[in-house]
Amino acid sequence: MEYRKLGDSDLSVSAITFGAWAAGGWMWGGTEQKGAIEAIRVSYDLGVTSIDTAAIYGQGASEEIVGEAIKGLPRDKIQILTKYGMRWDLKKGDFAFKSQDNAGTPIDVYKYSGKESIIKECEDSLKRLGTDYIDLYQMHWPESTTPIEESMEAVLRLIEQGKVRQAGVSNYTAEQMQQAESVLKLASNQVPFSMLNQGINESLVPYCLEHKKGILAYSPMERGLLTGKIKPGHQFAEGDHRANYRVFKDENITQADSLLQKLKPLADEKNASLGQLVIRWTIEQPGITAALVGARNAEQATQNAKAIAIQLSTDELDFINQQLGQLALV
Repeated sequence: MEYRKLGDSDLSVSAITFGAWAAGGWMWGGTEQKGAIEAIRVSYDLGVTSIDTAAIYGQGASEEIVGEAIKGLPRDKIQILTKYGMRWDLKKGDFAFKSQDNAGTPIDVYKYSGKESIIKECEDSLKRLGTDYIDLYQMHWPESTTPIEESMEAVLRLIEQGKVRQAGVSNYTAEQMQQAESVLKLASNQVPFSMLNQGINESLVPYCLEHKKGILAYSPMERGLLTGKIKPGHQFAEGDHRANYRVFKDENITQADSLLQKLKPLADEKNASLGQLVIRWTIEQPGITAALVGARNAEQATQNAKAIAIQLSTDELDFINQQLGQLALV
């Protein structure tokens, strides 16, 4: 495994980080707890020491699964990355969307990051995770009802209390990062990035490179589309958010499939799966510190972790980027 400093902080993460959103079941058509725990443990055995989760994932279920999975493992060898600022149990802040919890009960999700709310969320997350500190505590989404400075002051207090090691944000613009840094130093920004979604290259990547901030790429596999296993007409399980996600329109699935067929000979040459090639390409991109990759079971987790062994030359990266330049998603 490769380990990389998150910006210029004292926190290092595994270049392939375990993404635990799907482990919480919510919005992914359910979860199998035993499989998720095994996936996290196998990942750890293969050097994936960093786990990214959030309070909202499964309304605490994902954090509980992570807490169960790391029991008995050396805590100082694991980096727990979690997020705050999305409430399903409080109608305050910016209304985000309507959803259902894992039991099928309707819930309203709000983006809210008031000071007292963050302090409470941190305590709840620590309990669920079964630990007394969080390595990276990230604001999940920006919201309009609380000044960024107020939210960051709450995290600064948690850092002073030893409950949080480093502060991060998620889905922030460069300007919002700058505003947050008037209060405390940020280690990173977690943002969507994949072969099919490279919007951050315009302004966020240059900002993070210049100011020495880490970038955690989420959805690098475009929620499974870049594995090559999803074909036009694919039927998702009930409750799976991907059924209405734009990249899963049949035209986009067809384009992605065509791209993957062009990349397949290169993957075959490397004795790698398409998914592994995609992961390796992602962590080779300028500014990207780590790719967050989910797994439902030990086998998927093993495949993901082994992507680290692939080497891509400059010519091979150029070839991949050439193919990507021909895409025109609808």
